[in-house]
Amino acid sequence: MSNSSANDLRTALQDAGTVVRPGENVLSPVRILSFWVAVALPFLYLPLLASGLDSSSVTIAFLALLAANAVTLFVGHPHRRD
Repeated sequence: MSNSSANDLRTALQDAGTVVRPGENVLSPVRILSFWVAVALPFLYLPLLASGLDSSSVTIAFLALLAANAVTLFVGHPHRRD
């Protein structure tokens, strides 16, 4: 293999590493949104906790928020990872 073809191969492999995967255009905004929703959701816990978890509907709402926060944390976790 000549030196120029080795350099061409090295350049092609480096360029291939920067190619965006097909689904990345869709996943990136979803991850960004999930990350920021996961940041904001705990602020919705405060009114529920302040009023108390006395009724079953408030308890179910709190658990639903907790589950939604867990899902958004999982989905948004890769956001801004280098």
